[in-house]
Amino acid sequence: MNREATDLAGVRHIAYETLGSTNAEAQALARAGERGPLWLTAAVQEAGRGRRGKGWVSPAGNLYSSLLLTDPAPPAQAAQLSFVAALALHDAVAECAPQLGPALKVKWPNDLLLGEAKIAGILIEAESGPPLATVIGMGVNCDSHPPDTPYAATDLAAAGAVVTPPRLLQALARAMQTRLAQWDRGQGFSAIRSAWLRRAAGLGREIHVRLPEREFSGQFEGLDDSGRLLVRGADGVTAVTAGEVFGFGAA
Repeated sequence: MNREATDLAGVRHIAYETLGSTNAEAQALARAGERGPLWLTAAVQEAGRGRRGKGWVSPAGNLYSSLLLTDPAPPAQAAQLSFVAALALHDAVAECAPQLGPALKVKWPNDLLLGEAKIAGILIEAESGPPLATVIGMGVNCDSHPPDTPYAATDLAAAGAVVTPPRLLQALARAMQTRLAQWDRGQGFSAIRSAWLRRAAGLGREIHVRLPEREFSGQFEGLDDSGRLLVRGADGVTAVTAGEVFGFGAA
């Protein structure tokens, strides 16, 4: 297991050739006393994972990164980091592949889409404190994407953009610094929410929402002040705290 400590936009960075999971390594470091901020990346992940324990296919050529932050905000606001990270991913990919910028959209709660296909994902995990250690995992399909996924996937190369993981990481680190400052430990969530909605996939259109206990469809109306998904159906507006969104119908 090789690793190299460098600075990344003023933040320490440890680059690994191979890891099980950058998120798992960040969590282990936090349990051992690491307070960050600290970026961890891996050229290859052998046990990458997404939300709800799903596997994340992690061959060489894509970006696999995690940012460890300690006490980034009061616990009640920490979940808002998914919106901060989504905006930073959008900013970074649009900077590195400006021709794709108009086709990039953020998808609730934690994905970046290129057209109708997923190109990046976010996984936020916390180590209980105090202090609260939060790990923001971000993976971007630069050179390849997995086939036969529940939600269609693509990659930058397939869209005609040659973007290396190191170049994208530099842009992402800068964008995260900017968006974290804008968020200001949750005090600036209103600005983050507005910026996210301007880039939101499916806003004003019919969406299908899958919850642990049921599924339903309705019109995507926006986000509330805490970041919950607002969906208008026949029985009124439902505020969704956690779930999956599939498909976008007509407005």
